[in-house]
Amino acid sequence: MKILLVGGAVRNKLLGLPVRDRDYLVLDATVEDFLKAYPAAKSVGKTFPVFIYKGEEYSFPRGEDLEQDLAWRDFTINALAEELPATMHAATTQKTTTPAATTALLSHPLGLADLQKRILRPASEHSLADDPLRAYRAARFLAVLPGFTAHPELIASMRRTAASGTLCEPYAERVGQETLKACAGARPGEFLRLLDQGGCLAPWFAELAEASSIPAGPPKHHVASVLEHTAQVMDRLAGDAMTVWMALCHDLGKTLTPAAELPRHIGHEERGEALAKALGLRLRLPTRLVNAGADAARWHMLAAGYPELRDGTRVDLLFRLKSRGVLREMFQLARADKSRADKGSDANSDHLAEAQADLDAALTAVLPSEARDLGEASGELLRTLRIKALRASRADRSPKARA
Repeated sequence: MKILLVGGAVRNKLLGLPVRDRDYLVLDATVEDFLKAYPAAKSVGKTFPVFIYKGEEYSFPRGEDLEQDLAWRDFTINALAEELPATMHAATTQKTTTPAATTALLSHPLGLADLQKRILRPASEHSLADDPLRAYRAARFLAVLPGFTAHPELIASMRRTAASGTLCEPYAERVGQETLKACAGARPGEFLRLLDQGGCLAPWFAELAEASSIPAGPPKHHVASVLEHTAQVMDRLAGDAMTVWMALCHDLGKTLTPAAELPRHIGHEERGEALAKALGLRLRLPTRLVNAGADAARWHMLAAGYPELRDGTRVDLLFRLKSRGVLREMFQLARADKSRADKGSDANSDHLAEAQADLDAALTAVLPSEARDLGEASGELLRTLRIKALRASRADRSPKARA
């Protein structure tokens, strides 16, 4: 029996990236042989033998041999196998290493060359047809893997898959997980760019299907389409998956702007809130993310114009964002949204410190005991006290007061 390390673990080792999940391929053995050697393994495969042992996946070849198995994988850079000596495999399953052991590397005919050139290409003509989720996985890989580009064969295959109508087949949770992994990547905007190139935004991201043909705004504010602007904002926020998701959602309302009103997008915040919520629910994302996306669409413009807001509006906005747990994320999004690709980030658009100081001041307001438990009247009085506390703090922080 031979045990081979396969797929992303081998890819990441060769790229010098962290290896988090290990999958193994079992060769020259029957299922009975494997279970005799690993009696604690649990069967999870439906269409071909797959087992879980100590949290790691062991599968048998798809096809008659290793060559066919590699050809059936998703992308050439994942069609890699490393044959492990028995001693090394035993050590690996125990989370230790055996540096002295040697390994044999096997690959798809294009696997190593594509890995070296950082090219993402389907492992076969039928790769995406076999599993349409691979269209979204490809977009996620571009977002996560440094320096990779899509081969024309991949884009053509994505377009064929979109035309076939099979993109609706994957479970929503699987598409949602690919989306969240992309949001955690170093270049999250590539997720949308590749889906747009491959014609795969619909049905899961139908709100953005025409976004590359819609101007993001008047030229003095935006020089890109709604889709490219969204991707740029996502890239500026790379490293914070929650905020990147909010960036993906923040301008969805612009896709519903009547053509006669372009390039302006008056009222896109109100339109976008419902679209963002629908998108999050469609992808079966956690409630906190669904709400964060909807809030991003609805309130990002207020956060961007924070210095001009009235004190009452400030209090209402701050306490809403605080209750949702997205105060920091909203102001980071607002700053990234106001940056221009040709000018970089503008320090004058960073209002987080001011907003936090205002919130801290408003939180000092306390209802007197006689005004508590009066329903709406208590709420209105508390809001008034918070506004007064915020206003007093702002006066103390003004240049004149410091002088």
